[in-house]
Amino acid sequence: MGGLRKVAESFVASGPTGVAVRTRLRHLSPGDEEVLRLVGAYLGSLAAKDLAARCRDGLEHSADTWAARKRELTSLSSSRWAGSITKASHDQWALARRGQLAHVQGLEAGIRALVHRLSLPLGQKGSKKAPGGYRSRREWHAKARRLHVLEDRLEQKRADREAGRVHVVRGGRHLARTRHHLDAARLTEAQWRELWEAERWFCQADGESGKRYGNETIRVSPEGEVSIKLPAPLAHLANAGHGRYVLASRVTFGHRGTEWADRVGANRAIAYRIHLDVGRDRWYLTASWQIPPTPAIPLRAALAGGVIGVDSNSDHLAAWRLDVHGNPIGAPRRFFYDLSGSADHRDAQVRHALTRLLHWARTCGVKAIAIEDLDFAAEKTREKHGRKKRFRQVISGMPTGRLRARLTSMADQTGIAIIAVDPAYTSRWGGQHWQKPLTSSNRKTTRHDAAAVAIGRRAQGHPIRRRAAPPPHDQSDRAGHRTAQARPEVSGREGTRPRIPGPRTRSVPPGRGANAGDQCAQHRPGHTAEHESWQQDSLPLSL
Repeated sequence: MGGLRKVAESFVASGPTGVAVRTRLRHLSPGDEEVLRLVGAYLGSLAAKDLAARCRDGLEHSADTWAARKRELTSLSSSRWAGSITKASHDQWALARRGQLAHVQGLEAGIRALVHRLSLPLGQKGSKKAPGGYRSRREWHAKARRLHVLEDRLEQKRADREAGRVHVVRGGRHLARTRHHLDAARLTEAQWRELWEAERWFCQADGESGKRYGNETIRVSPEGEVSIKLPAPLAHLANAGHGRYVLASRVTFGHRGTEWADRVGANRAIAYRIHLDVGRDRWYLTASWQIPPTPAIPLRAALAGGVIGVDSNSDHLAAWRLDVHGNPIGAPRRFFYDLSGSADHRDAQVRHALTRLLHWARTCGVKAIAIEDLDFAAEKTREKHGRKKRFRQVISGMPTGRLRARLTSMADQTGIAIIAVDPAYTSRWGGQHWQKPLTSSNRKTTRHDAAAVAIGRRAQGHPIRRRAAPPPHDQSDRAGHRTAQARPEVSGREGTRPRIPGPRTRSVPPGRGANAGDQCAQHRPGHTAEHESWQQDSLPLSL
């Protein structure tokens, strides 16, 4: 037990702090689409120049430089458009810095794994905690060369980070590289150009509380009328007063429409974004706003009605319902998803699986779902697992952090609490203590199902191992230790039961129990235990 790491405490995950809903802009006229394209292209060019200026500032960025950039953009568009563009540039730079730090940490993890494996003799087997040596001299030589490559790359990235340099591509690096591989992407140059231009457009505006309908730049009325404040060079395209263009489309929000209408009616800040889906040739409007975080309920209150333990896997969620004592109830459930294909398809698959999970939880009346607090950031490097390409693909494809964040967001409106559990040893101990006892002739329990039970019990504070059956002989503690199912704070929960005088079974011979001679303690009919007020007369000595 000395080599086991300490298990962290379970906690109730915090709720979302923002909301984003999307709807389609239907029945746009050709003139509307042309105006949207012109506005997006013009503001996109300004956003590209501003992002380049922000990257040049690097760590020397300050409030003064931010104000200077905004003043320059104001003369070319408007003050509110300039504010949205500069804020987006700053957020993009900060995101690139976080990605740069994650890349540096990944390189450091890969170098540590290479140094360790190169130091081992050829063919030495690894353990569960550390990989072994390389199989051949040829592989060792190739990995030694790769070590030098990673060290040079790490030195360059560290220098960039210290200097505040980031590498950002508006439109996405993947799409930029696709330009050189059009045949593999099955795109023509014209199709790629359309995708590239649409991704580089900029048509989003931050909200402002106290202003009409919560946004002065992109305004949506309670009736669904959408109007845009045109930049100064495009003001001649306006079809309404004050340099505004009103679209022919009327929008409605099916999801959270009531919340949106309440904010619009109260003139509270709402941010809007208009974008084009080139593949579908459809225009969309996305509305987003901040919400106060929902206060996390106490852990004990969330577990008052039991819990559903969920084990995350590469292709399904294994779930099992547990009662308040940590005992599995009913049959396990599995919610499958397919993580192949595009990012939108993978996200939709995860949402559908989580929707079915939440529906089942509400049907059961459970108010808590326990899920592992997984993070495979240090496990995805190919230097650690070597040739186990399939295993690296599995852990890279598992929706770990995104799944918990998505589940927390979806469960916010259902009243179901999400409990994050330390994933240490849940699969191993669940399979060891629960897989065989829960397997019957009618049900085959998998290791994932057993892990779901272990996760649920850890969230409840119970030990993962199940309560042992009573020992043989006379069902006492004579044959050995008897585990107890009690909370950790209960004193003596792992000790043997104290000796209680008296019979424990009906097979105890008469006279052996503490109350065997006291008929009043037996509570049987016809004895003085009934406490009736009468007394039998003594028998006469003669008749």
